[in-house]
Amino acid sequence: MPQLDLSLDQLLTTTRSVRKRLDLSRPVELEVIRECLEIAIQAPTGSNLQQWHFVVVTDPEKRQKLADLYRTSYNAYRQNKGAANKLFANNPAREHTQERVGNSADYLAEHMHEVPVFLIPCFRGRFEGKPVELQASAWGSILPATWSFMLAARARGLGAAWTTLHLVYEEEAAQVLGIPYEKYTQAALVPVAYTLGTDFKPAPREPLDTILHLEQW
Repeated sequence: MPQLDLSLDQLLTTTRSVRKRLDLSRPVELEVIRECLEIAIQAPTGSNLQQWHFVVVTDPEKRQKLADLYRTSYNAYRQNKGAANKLFANNPAREHTQERVGNSADYLAEHMHEVPVFLIPCFRGRFEGKPVELQASAWGSILPATWSFMLAARARGLGAAWTTLHLVYEEEAAQVLGIPYEKYTQAALVPVAYTLGTDFKPAPREPLDTILHLEQW
């Protein structure tokens, strides 16, 4: 699959959560998803256990069911979104950014079922109530792999968004996809599509010195 002419730094700083600029009308070839996953499974994994699985969903009926679960969760989240945005009431620039992100998230929720591919990264085991070091090892294995997938997708002209709201209904999603809920944990629902244009830029971030701690907090 042809790749965009991006330096490593450009790839790392312009891989965004894409929502409004997902091309909902263009199919995504399974082969390009496989290419991205081949790269993803080179990510670090705790004790080299490689206990990850990736469910690729293209079936319209299954995408519709998952999107319905996502929207139900999103609508409940959206009711509290206004209160969350008030955290930045004294920072007009940040408040404006959060408003744009919210509008983008609204769009994705409305059109989620139209996105041609869903990726559901999973890992073996259930870790509710387990010691934090076990949780960290499990999540620290699946998350880098999923991010590697998103980087590989960006390099190939695809966009993706990291979403987790469907996990409120994880068990119901497991039933839709035949995932053994008692044995495997879903980590995200990543909608994937080609992007409308490829000219993404670095996102605004808080200055590094406001979050950097040298030697101690």
